[in-house]
Amino acid sequence: MNLSLSTLTSANTPLTLNHSAAQVGIVHLGFGAFHRAHQALITDTYMQEFGGNWKIVGVTWGSSDLPQKMAQQDNLYTVGVGYNDTLNVQLISAIEEILTSTQTDQVFAYMCSPDVKIVSLTITEKGYCHHPATGDLDLNHPFIQHDLADPTHPQSAVGFLVEALNIRRQKDIAPFTPLTCDNLPENGHVLEKVVLQFAQARDPELHQWIKNHIQFPCTMVDRIVPRTTENDINRVEQVLGLRDEACVVTEPFLQWVVEDKFVNDRPLWENTSIANIEVTDNVLPFEEMKLRLLNGTHSSMAYLGYLSGYQTIAETIRDPKFKYFIRRMMDDTITPAVHIQGVDLDDYKSQLIERYENTALQHRTWQIAMDGSQKVPQRFLQTMRYGLDHHVDLSPLYLALAGWIRYVSGIDEQHQAIDVQDPLRDEFAAIWEQHKDQPQAIVNAFVHLDSVFSPEFARDNTFIESLTGALETIMTLGSKQAVYQWVSTHKN
Repeated sequence: MNLSLSTLTSANTPLTLNHSAAQVGIVHLGFGAFHRAHQALITDTYMQEFGGNWKIVGVTWGSSDLPQKMAQQDNLYTVGVGYNDTLNVQLISAIEEILTSTQTDQVFAYMCSPDVKIVSLTITEKGYCHHPATGDLDLNHPFIQHDLADPTHPQSAVGFLVEALNIRRQKDIAPFTPLTCDNLPENGHVLEKVVLQFAQARDPELHQWIKNHIQFPCTMVDRIVPRTTENDINRVEQVLGLRDEACVVTEPFLQWVVEDKFVNDRPLWENTSIANIEVTDNVLPFEEMKLRLLNGTHSSMAYLGYLSGYQTIAETIRDPKFKYFIRRMMDDTITPAVHIQGVDLDDYKSQLIERYENTALQHRTWQIAMDGSQKVPQRFLQTMRYGLDHHVDLSPLYLALAGWIRYVSGIDEQHQAIDVQDPLRDEFAAIWEQHKDQPQAIVNAFVHLDSVFSPEFARDNTFIESLTGALETIMTLGSKQAVYQWVSTHKN
């Protein structure tokens, strides 16, 4: 049987529908696996424990079949929490409806409802339609150009936010709080910048109103949530006793740090029984810790692991030399660039290694490698900028960054095609086609991509020479042997 309201009595896991009559209080843009395993689960727990009108309407982009799957299940779904061979499940009933971004009238009906107090986002880095190196809105982005010309039928999340705020302004409806939950440093400031730049290009008066009336809290989110596979669905079915086509499988660890800066009501998420939820005045140290230590090493394993023939993070970290390489990267290269008080960083880093080793999560290196041009600035380059300024050994990150450059060539080390998913894929291919096997020319071309690298990198001879040497090593030895060589020369 498939999961639905009518089959709940057959589930092995109970679900108390004590908030079935609650009103919608949150619209979430970018309704994907991460949101279902993180903010939606937390909000569902809050309503189970405290009540409140905080049901969620999700909005998806692209050709997702998730709205149909969720509708067939009465918008119920399962979160499977896995650790190696064990799997526990939790049923979630906080979702009111899933819409697609093309259903603009329905989306705006929710976004402009006085009951909606928060519009949250997990749209990935590229969803902000900005230049990652500068944070500026890309006014030439096709979505942005479309939304400026036709603001009532937006294609971008930025367009949806600005038009919904405009409607609420015109109708004298209290504004909502835009709450970004994406992996960007100072993500609230990033969202504020692109929203204000879009509004300025559209209507200076609207720009000034948003500037005066809207707050953009920063957040740090942490939970590893791979893309759901058929095997995940089958495992959840075995435990739940019902088939759930919209389930997600995640790890036990969860963390959410939220800046206390809301213009309307919010759930008191931090009061739930879930650990590691914190509301604070300063999210930046937590963001810095997570983006650099977790996301930085995750992406390092994605590029170097994929090129070494490893399909998943768990498989990559089970290689003792990769494990040593990643831990030394954490300790010697990244930790000096992390500034946080009250956190045992040694314990945090050990937890990260343990999380990576979790075989219940088949987190594919190829999936993490997606959209590297949008991730490299905050996951690698900010740490490297600090390291260059403070004479830190950056050799592991040079190898990781060179691994990314090698990966986006589109051809792996066995001369097979790589399905590179990145907004700059064509530019990368052109660089490799033009310069072929000339690492210095390739590096020079990459560091002059101003949408990824800020200008000081192109002027830094130490950076260019070190990156060129790392790329030459990878092109000569292969990624696995490059890591192995690094380990052999650095192991105490």
